[in-house]
Amino acid sequence: MDNRPIGVFDSGVGGLTAVRQLIQLLPNEDIIYFGDTGRVPYGGRSKEILVRYARQDVAFLTQFDLKAIVVACGTISSTALELLTQENDIPILGVVEPAAAAAVRTTRNGRIGVVGTSATIRSGAYEAAIHRLRPDIALESRACPLFVPLVENGRVARGDRVVEQVTSEYLAPLRDAGVDSLVLGCTHYPLLETVIGDYMGSGVTLIDTGRECAAALARLLEMENALCARRDAPGERRYYVSDSAEDFASLAAIFLGDDVAGKVEHVAIEAY
Repeated sequence: MDNRPIGVFDSGVGGLTAVRQLIQLLPNEDIIYFGDTGRVPYGGRSKEILVRYARQDVAFLTQFDLKAIVVACGTISSTALELLTQENDIPILGVVEPAAAAAVRTTRNGRIGVVGTSATIRSGAYEAAIHRLRPDIALESRACPLFVPLVENGRVARGDRVVEQVTSEYLAPLRDAGVDSLVLGCTHYPLLETVIGDYMGSGVTLIDTGRECAAALARLLEMENALCARRDAPGERRYYVSDSAEDFASLAAIFLGDDVAGKVEHVAIEAY
């Protein structure tokens, strides 16, 4: 057993979708979350900048003596995960491989769609992971750069005409291509799951990258006998951000269904 906390990081609030899943799967685990809200979004950055950000995010988290880190960011998972795993001696899990495996399991017609940030789609990471599992899969990929700022501003509800218009413009080619599984290749995107699901239709399975990554971590910790030994109390959750703690707390309460006021602290991430 291992009572050390799990670290999670993302460019903003999107990684809370992974935290939400971790809390459901592993309610006794302590979780330390860092959201780089001062530099969101990551999706349009160069690889060099993304690597620098990723190293700083990990450097901040590793001061807490973690037992594992979840990279709850599709952009970093697709551009810098291999480097991070080489540079650190604790397990670091990204969202790409678990989501790719889930998409391959669920597709019935062999047509899979992938949506993500510009950097994620440019990297081809999801396509490579899916084709390693099934080379015959027909893939349709689409960058959706406006989704992250919409989520970061709380614009996620069914009936929001702006969100629905952006969704239809981005996803029309994937719907027309007949995909039956759609990888939401950024942990912000599950917060738009209702709107995306309405547009794509009930015949399309949406793959929540945060949920799949959380499940992969749960399996790893169980296999390594590294689950928390504490059984009688929920784990502690602490949140750190690089911009306004108050703004983050107000959004986090919506996405987690829990009041995190007083649990959020500001971090000068450039110091790491």
